[in-house]
Amino acid sequence: MVDLTQYLPILLFLGIALGLSALFVFLPMGVSRLTGSHNPDAEKLSEYECGFPAFEDARDRFDVRFYLVAISFILFDLEASFLFPWAVSLDQTGWQGWIGMVIFLAILAIGLAYEWKKGALDWD
Repeated sequence: MVDLTQYLPILLFLGIALGLSALFVFLPMGVSRLTGSHNPDAEKLSEYECGFPAFEDARDRFDVRFYLVAISFILFDLEASFLFPWAVSLDQTGWQGWIGMVIFLAILAIGLAYEWKKGALDWD
């Protein structure tokens, strides 16, 4: 028979976390309804981020180039996260670490050149 009492602190922690997160989400909504501050009107429901109504429905498809640029951004952001530890530990890795990073950067540069040549970064 397996002794499951060792999992009790984890279950207790998860229960408290779930209870607190539900409290932080639903308590302000309940207080808003009870105090009468929940009173939506046309001004409160209007656009506030850009100042004008949306051109199209929010569920329309995006152009695939948007996703290509987003993936490229994430790729080069991850590249920067690899460059910082490499630069800090360069004295320990020596020439082998330097050559490895140059190869890594060359592969990324070739990928960027390919993406640029294919026109994935051009907007009409």
